[in-house]
Amino acid sequence: MPPKSKEKPRASTSQPPPAMEDLFTSLNRHIERSEFEQAVKVADQVLSIAPTDEDAIRCKLVALLKDDKIDDALSVIQSSQKLQIDLGFHKAYCLYRQNKLDEAIACLKGRARDSETLLLEAQILYRLGKADACVDVYQNLKKSKNDIDSLEVNLVAGLISAGKSSQVKRALDALRIKPTSNFELAYNFACSLIEENNYADAEQLLLTAKRIGQEILTDDNLADEDIEIELAPISVQLAYVQQVLGQSQESTNSYVDIIKRNLADESSVAVAVNNLIALKGSRDVSDGLRKFDKLKEKDSQNFQLSQALDAKLAQKHKEVIYANRILLLLHANKMDQARELSAALPALFPESVIPTLLQAAVLVRENKAAKAEELLGQFAERFPEKSKLVLLARAQIAASASHPHVAAESLSKISDIQHLPGTVATIVALKERAGDNDGAAAVLDSAINWWSNSMTEDNKLSILMPQAASFKLRHGKEEEASRLYEEIVQSHRSTEALVGLVTTLARVNVEKAETYEKQLNPLPGLRAVDVDNLEKTSGAKPIEGAAASAMQEEVKSKEKAKRKRKRKPKYPKGFDPANPGPPPDPERWLPKRERSSYRPKRKDKRAAQVRGSQGAVTRDKQEAAPSTSKSNQATSSKAQSAAAPSSSKASKKKSRR
Repeated sequence: MPPKSKEKPRASTSQPPPAMEDLFTSLNRHIERSEFEQAVKVADQVLSIAPTDEDAIRCKLVALLKDDKIDDALSVIQSSQKLQIDLGFHKAYCLYRQNKLDEAIACLKGRARDSETLLLEAQILYRLGKADACVDVYQNLKKSKNDIDSLEVNLVAGLISAGKSSQVKRALDALRIKPTSNFELAYNFACSLIEENNYADAEQLLLTAKRIGQEILTDDNLADEDIEIELAPISVQLAYVQQVLGQSQESTNSYVDIIKRNLADESSVAVAVNNLIALKGSRDVSDGLRKFDKLKEKDSQNFQLSQALDAKLAQKHKEVIYANRILLLLHANKMDQARELSAALPALFPESVIPTLLQAAVLVRENKAAKAEELLGQFAERFPEKSKLVLLARAQIAASASHPHVAAESLSKISDIQHLPGTVATIVALKERAGDNDGAAAVLDSAINWWSNSMTEDNKLSILMPQAASFKLRHGKEEEASRLYEEIVQSHRSTEALVGLVTTLARVNVEKAETYEKQLNPLPGLRAVDVDNLEKTSGAKPIEGAAASAMQEEVKSKEKAKRKRKRKPKYPKGFDPANPGPPPDPERWLPKRERSSYRPKRKDKRAAQVRGSQGAVTRDKQEAAPSTSKSNQATSSKAQSAAAPSSSKASKKKSRR
């Protein structure tokens, strides 16, 4: 065997790692070009050489956050805990992006109160619905000397969420900023005008914001699709303003256009879907449910908003979407789904009364009014500070279900409205319906006592006291009614009250009634009437004699005068009443067989007679052979006449028919 040739040593394929400076240069270049995926790969190369390099870890973390890979960013933070690198702010931001707001705010506790920490804290508080605390943070940032981008935009948004829209203009004046300085600020300022019901000015400002945004974003060389995404909130808000102003067709077209485009801004699409369904109401319920289904999580069998919407929408917006979904299910008579979804809402919105009201609505639709009343009553006892709306709903349900005592009890528990005339009248009517007249009178007395001790300028005693007096008079309490009327007369000098007082006192104290009767102004024309003589007369007597006949003639003449004058008859066109011609037949509208002149045609009975035995052949007159002489004709006629008597009685009867 030939000797084996020695193998030549292979050249080493492994290349030396690139220099750290080159890697960081490449990393910086990718980040500036927003090539975040490539930036992560380069950062991994750096970490493969230097696993504890803090700059590389931070660059990778920021690139992952920019690329919306929040879970991967949290993994990097978790793996870097041993390196003693302070990544608490980044962790709080990741939790904020995952909508874990309570955990995010806990991560910020104990950190330095620098501007970026305060900004993130303000955003978390805004998302939690704690608008007042959010505004306080922005106010502190405003007092600092740091130049923070979009501070005024976020401050205005916080003021609106806190219900302080009236302070927006004053805050911008303090910052010396015009509302039209940028399109985001113009949009937020328009939202503050909407909160103050100034829809006309809000519409004009939204149009201005849309125009400014179009110009700025076009100058920044953004694609048309990206510009539409940026301006989508303005378009949705403008459609809402048009909806409120009564421009239903324009707003509907705008909503449909936004939904059809299927923009990447999920929150704007969700608001457009919700507003369009609210605009349609109970029309096309199935289409509304299909549109809502596009907003839910795909893997969820029950209705649950997608994670993207759950993270972006505010609590009140999410609550409105869920509430409208339940109302659509009620309209579609899908009670199982409505019951299941309404039962899940209290856990999602624990501080709101809307879930409880929706649960009561489902029970009422299922004809369980008593359970709905019990549910609302329990909620009012647990949360008395939120009980006003709940008690009003309970009163409405109870009144509709013929439970007047429950409705009256619910209204009586609302302290800030129970003394208003409308509420008092409703409670009195409900107690009357329940047969509790004493309780109704006590409600009137309580209201009168409250307004008597009230120091308000708009006092309602002049409205309540006459109604209370009338009520007591109607239920046989004349003395209490007379006292009320007397108090009204002494305090207000009302003529109607004086009449009521005299009428009431005439039943209990005639002398006092006569005293007050003198205060009434005499009617003109009554002084000439002698009341005593009028009472002594026996009444009207029938008139007899000539006076009676004269009166009858007068009555007849009046009746003749009242008769309507005869109008000339209207004739057909071309008719001459002087030469009318023969009168028309009065039976011209009747069928011929029903007219008196109708004569039916008579049938020849003899022609239909059959002679001879069964099977014999007979001939008609026309078939007989023609005769040649008169004698033959006479003979044939005699023969026929002779044969006639030979027929039976039955044949005669048949021929007569």
